[in-house]
Amino acid sequence: MTGTTESAAGRTPLPGAVAVISSHVARGAVGNRAAVFAIETLGHPVIAVPTVILPWHPGHGSATRMVHDPALFAGFMSDLAGGPFAGEIDAVLSGYIGSPDQVPAIADAVTSLRRRRPGLMFACDPVIGDANGLYVPDEVAHAIAGHLVPAADIATPNRFELAWLVGRPLKDNADLIAAARTLGPPKVLVTSAFAGAPDRTGNLLVTAHGALLAEHPAFARVPNGTGDLTAALLVAHLLDGRTEAEALMLATASVYDVLQSTRARGADELTLAADADLLRTPKSKIDATVIEDRSRPAETGRVAVK
Repeated sequence: MTGTTESAAGRTPLPGAVAVISSHVARGAVGNRAAVFAIETLGHPVIAVPTVILPWHPGHGSATRMVHDPALFAGFMSDLAGGPFAGEIDAVLSGYIGSPDQVPAIADAVTSLRRRRPGLMFACDPVIGDANGLYVPDEVAHAIAGHLVPAADIATPNRFELAWLVGRPLKDNADLIAAARTLGPPKVLVTSAFAGAPDRTGNLLVTAHGALLAEHPAFARVPNGTGDLTAALLVAHLLDGRTEAEALMLATASVYDVLQSTRARGADELTLAADADLLRTPKSKIDATVIEDRSRPAETGRVAVK
């Protein structure tokens, strides 16, 4: 899927913009700080909407949390969806939600934008928890599950989030594939999927055509923001016209390379500014294994970036 917007001066085609709706931290590389940087690095303008503002990620310690007044946030989203620049938007990516009141405003904005831009891509990263449990209030998690995930073209839950969304434990990738197909979106990227060995992890992309797994060595501890970064890179690559397999492999390779670089620097946040080149062109070569092919169900194989 690709899109362009004509500029006022010279009518030069410009890449379509992405509206990114997520948290904003003053310090760090999570939420909008990660997603906006990645998408702009790959050449797409971004319309950034903060759902909550924090000094830093809560994992670094408690901090003041600023959440917008619901009526003001709803008006803000309505302005973006119906205003003079709505025609620039080719994709919407939602991430961390600050309060349950924000969900209907986001859903309404997506509906309005789709009327104006029928090919609009809506990607929902249901940022609700991890292996330690939910880290958002139940009301937020249920609002995302009930309104944003079913409306999305792409959902990008981690393994825990997918299990929570479907209400049952998921013991292997066959379970992940089956669960992903019940969510509603035609494409589901499951991060932290099962891999071929305990010291490896993977991203599992489930579509109507089958399922692909891109895996790499796991790290014992990683900075926050890898899910935000993965979702953003996947959206940007798909907007650039990459195939699903290419977008999966490139996004996975870039995140792995950034994690290696961040670890080498001893940093406590993803070092995106120093590693922008790795977002454009990853160094690692990560293939995707075909673990389900609905056109030829008895076959498996590997695909590679062209």
